[in-house]
Amino acid sequence: QVQLVESGGGLVQAGGSLRLSCAASGRTFSIYTIAWFRQAPGKELEFIAAITWDGGSPYYADSVKGRFTISRDKLRNTASLIMNSLKPEDTAVYYCTTKNAGTPRYGYWGQGTQVTVSS
Repeated sequence: QVQLVESGGGLVQAGGSLRLSCAASGRTFSIYTIAWFRQAPGKELEFIAAITWDGGSPYYADSVKGRFTISRDKLRNTASLIMNSLKPEDTAVYYCTTKNAGTPRYGYWGQGTQVTVSS
């Protein structure tokens, strides 16, 4: 089991920045990929960004490419999502999630943190 706790959400004006953090605990040695998803009211869960736990190959959804940066600190068992140039359409609950090696799906999820971007 991997436990994930997100923090850092809040209310920000359009054009502003936020940094989300995800603290992982439990069987962190089993993590292969850590990622961020978001879900806006009335919309489906949307992939945002992912990075391998070893720190390689970050990749992003087109909607956030160039504005968001994902990183991880393996020693501290944390991951971060730096969000710049925020837009009202970035308003959503943001979730941290992990995937183990050899598995096709993200199996562990945090409780989410709310990000609200005002226009």
